[in-house]
Amino acid sequence: MKLLTYPGAPNPRRVHIYLAEKGIDIPFETVDMMKRENRTPEFIENVNLMGGLPVLELDDGSHIPESVSICRYLEALHPEPPLFGRDPREQARIDVWIRRMELRFMMSVGMVWIHGSPLTKAVVERQIEEVAEQNRKLVYQFFKLFDKELRKRPFVAGETFSMADIIAFSTLEFAEALNDLHPREDQEALLAWRDACAARPSAKA
Repeated sequence: MKLLTYPGAPNPRRVHIYLAEKGIDIPFETVDMMKRENRTPEFIENVNLMGGLPVLELDDGSHIPESVSICRYLEALHPEPPLFGRDPREQARIDVWIRRMELRFMMSVGMVWIHGSPLTKAVVERQIEEVAEQNRKLVYQFFKLFDKELRKRPFVAGETFSMADIIAFSTLEFAEALNDLHPREDQEALLAWRDACAARPSAKA
């Protein structure tokens, strides 16, 4: 198998961190998103009909798109160390936070990226600044909620690092580096968690 990826983009970044945490070695093939290689008719027809990255290509030539689905597939093949939970209760809690990160955090950051970034202006039919501003406010509201939750426990979903942390951290990187969305200085739990995640070998791999 091999991973079709674009290192540095937030969704591929999730899988790269996951692989490093698990110690799984998979060959990479870069698909250049900046050149829109993932939007060619051939890619959409034969690899991922949504045109997104990353995509895991299996040995039989079939493909698994979507970062969380890729990681769930690899988790079944390599269950240790578990990043989706050890028992049903832990798995459910991690899944709750994965959904919250996707729907309440990543979606809002993505809307700021689409409608507020000069880097996307050339490929978006019409940017709507009001949409970007509304979603900036939603991101800052989420920072407040997230900081409050992290005052209760060291990681997103509990006492151990999980896939929920990977999604949250890669989204926060995307928010800060490319969208100028930063937690406030008084959100100390969120900042401490961010710095702890950034210090992990998997984040540096």
